Order: sequence, then C-alpha cells, then structure tokens
Amino acid sequence: MATALALHQQGRLDQAAALYQEILQLQPQHFEALQLLGTIALQQKSPAIAVVLLDQALAINPRLPSALHNRGNAMRDLKRPAEALASYDAALTIKPGYVEALSGRGNALHDLARYEEALASFDQALKLKPDHAEAFNNRGNTLQDLKRPDEALKSFENALQIRPDYAEAHWNEGLCRLLMGDFTGGWPKYEWRWKREPGSSSLRNFIQPLWLGKEKLAGKTILLHAEQGLGDTIQFCRYARQVAALGARVVLEVQPPLKMLLQDLEGASLVLGQGERLPGFDFHCPLMSLPLAFQVNMGSITGSGYLHSDPKKFAEWQTRLGNVRQKKVGLVWSGSAGHPHDRSRSLSLEDIKTLVTAQASYYCLQKEWRPAEPPALISASGIEVLGDALKDFSDTAAVVALMDVVITVDTSVAHLAGAMGKEVWVLLPFSPDWRWLLDRNDSPWYGSARLFRQPALGDWASVLMQVQAVLKARFQ
Repeated sequence: MATALALHQQGRLDQAAALYQEILQLQPQHFEALQLLGTIALQQKSPAIAVVLLDQALAINPRLPSALHNRGNAMRDLKRPAEALASYDAALTIKPGYVEALSGRGNALHDLARYEEALASFDQALKLKPDHAEAFNNRGNTLQDLKRPDEALKSFENALQIRPDYAEAHWNEGLCRLLMGDFTGGWPKYEWRWKREPGSSSLRNFIQPLWLGKEKLAGKTILLHAEQGLGDTIQFCRYARQVAALGARVVLEVQPPLKMLLQDLEGASLVLGQGERLPGFDFHCPLMSLPLAFQVNMGSITGSGYLHSDPKKFAEWQTRLGNVRQKKVGLVWSGSAGHPHDRSRSLSLEDIKTLVTAQASYYCLQKEWRPAEPPALISASGIEVLGDALKDFSDTAAVVALMDVVITVDTSVAHLAGAMGKEVWVLLPFSPDWRWLLDRNDSPWYGSARLFRQPALGDWASVLMQVQAVLKARFQ
C-alpha cells in the first residue's frame, strides 16, 4: 500500500491504480484501496467509474469525509448537482470545518442557480482559509451571475493575489471585464483561455507563428481558424475583411456546418471545413483572438450586416414556404442541452408558444429539440417544424432571410440573424453571456438586434410579456 500511495502522490496514476487493483484482488473489501482508486478515476476524468468505486468504499465506511467530498466532485462532473450537494453536506455533517467540502458545496449550489446560498458557502470556506484561491474564483463567478460585476472583479483579483498564475481566474476576470464593456482590459485576459485546465481550450500546435497584430501581413497567407462555438465563429469571422485589408491572403477554417454559409465571406480567399487539408500559410490566428489583434473597443465595432443568404437557397426556400401573406416569425427557444449555461438560457415550448397568435406564421429554426418536445407537439402548438430540411447554416440563412423577424434565445441563430442584418429579438437571462453586455436593449455587434432581458433571476414571464406586447404592436 505504501508504494501505491507514493506513486499516487508523485502523479503516476496508472501505476498507482494497478497496485490498488492488485490489493483489491486479494482483499475486495479494502476500504482505502477502493477510495483511492475512485480518486484516481476522478482525476482521470472518469466520474462514473469514480462514483461506483467511492460508493463501494462508503458502503464499508460511510463516515469518511474525503470520500464523500470526492463523491460530490464526481457527481458535479456528471452534471448531477443535487446529488453532489447531498455528498458535500454529508461530509460537512461529519467534519463541519471541512474547507474543501464547503467550497465544493458552493459550486454545487452555483450549478443549481442557488447563488446567494453558494456565496454564503464560499464565504464560510474563506473565513476558515483566507488564502483559498479557488473559492475566491468561484465566488467571483457567483457574484457575476448575481449581476454584481464590480464585486466579482474584486474576488478574481483576490484569487490572483494568492496565485498570480491562476489561469482560470485570469480568464474569468477577462469575461467579467468584457461583460462590463472594458474591452481594453478584457481582450488580453481572454488569451488566458489557452492556459486553463487541459480540455478547456487548446491552442493549435502549428509550426507557423501566432499572429496577434504585430507582424506585417502584406504578401503573406494567414490561417484564421474557428476554436469555439458556431455563434463565436459567426460573430468574429467579420474580421477576415480587416485582415485581408492588411494585404494578406486569408484562409478561413470553420466548423463544417458553416462552410457553405461563409463561402463568399468578404476578405476570405479560401474557406475550408475543419478536417480538410490545409494549404501552406505563414501565420495563424484563432478567430477569438482577432479582437485583441485589432485592439477592438466599443467605438470601433460596426454593427452592420456582413453575411447573406445564397440566392439559389433563398429561391428554394421561398418556394418551399409558399406564398404566405401573413408576417413570418422565426423562433428558437432552446439550444444544445450540453451547453454549460443551458439551464439559464433556454426556454420550454410551453413558454414560447405564448407568443404564437393568429397574426403571423411561425417557424421553428432550431434543428434539435428536447425529448419532451417532439416535432408533432411543436406543430400542434402552431409552429411549423423545418427539421432535417435545414441541412446546414446556408439553409438556415435562407429561411432567416425570408422571416420578418427572428425571436431567439442566446444561440448561434441570434448571431446569424444579427450578422445578416435581419431584425432579431434576443431573449436573455438575468446574467447574460459577455457579448451582450449589461443594461442595454441594443448590441454594438449587431445593429439589427433588440435585446429583451430578464429583470430578475429566472424571470422569463416578464420577458415574454414584453415580447408579446412588442409583437402585437409590430404586426397590427
């Protein structure tokens, strides 16, 4: 056992795990080996296996706080925050001053959107351990979700005073500054995404140098590559034109569903889908680093449209939708269920159908729907489902072009409609993503966007009432 523990402490996890397994073959009820093997599974990003092993250990000794704490961490990784909370609470019942369990409890409460309780838990942890950088960082995230950005910034700064190289806190400070409109302070901090925990973001390993605005590009070829979500690519591909204006040949690599849409993007000489063979190039830059390269500030953003639908696709969809005399409204009420903020950003069909009236025709612009909201139920709600006919974003763009207005939660369709200059109403949670800023009903990124914000945490009812009133006035 001593050898296994030494290997574990040295970070030689596979070797330590092999020894723990040998011990368990001889003594299947060896509590410590079960618990530590579960800990390794958690460290190796296998939370489901960790829970099985930790449960076996806890069946033998249910009163070990560290095993309960690790079980809580595994449950959080499995996106089961209520069960995580129960495990942290059990650990704290046995060991009331357990700082790591208090911090974990705060994280689970944050996952459950119980932000005030989360804040109290982080504060308890920090009272006991004032140099707990992770608790300060997570406290900052909670304050930001409570729309208290000034306090959030102070919390991130506290974390960085303790751990100056703490990438997660630098990144979160950057997001907070961008949300507040402090682009000068925000863009450099945004680059810390590359130094975050492995798996969060990883900079492409090209032999060609990264371009961040310093080198001359005249006569050079530069690869601009997508790195995050579809909406991010749509929002920041606008800078291809600005890069080309520096004399560069621009190769743009994007997610395959966006390739057809962006074929004719101004400034891009060649548009490729991820996975296609790349040509030779001299420099590269991730799309999300272009605002730093160009030192984008609030005054330099132009909100005019820069994408358009393919004329052939437009004609096909015009024929498909028919000669509808009524106004046409495109709807998106939910995004990917796997999105980290899906709980706060998405609506239900029951919510969105309150907007459906006889005054207009309504079309579902999302390609995915929840199991509880099958196409038949959507159609029965008075919303036409286009479904698999939307093969990629060139189809979605053609349908968007045919709409009188698009009403959407914060998904890629919001960015698509805004980038096309189409009138788009974006329904936002109380604490929005940084790009929608705070306390304004317009967007510097998209001149055609109108923002409808929750006045209080989780209050979609007020948002929908406001949209109903504007929709009624719009179509009378």
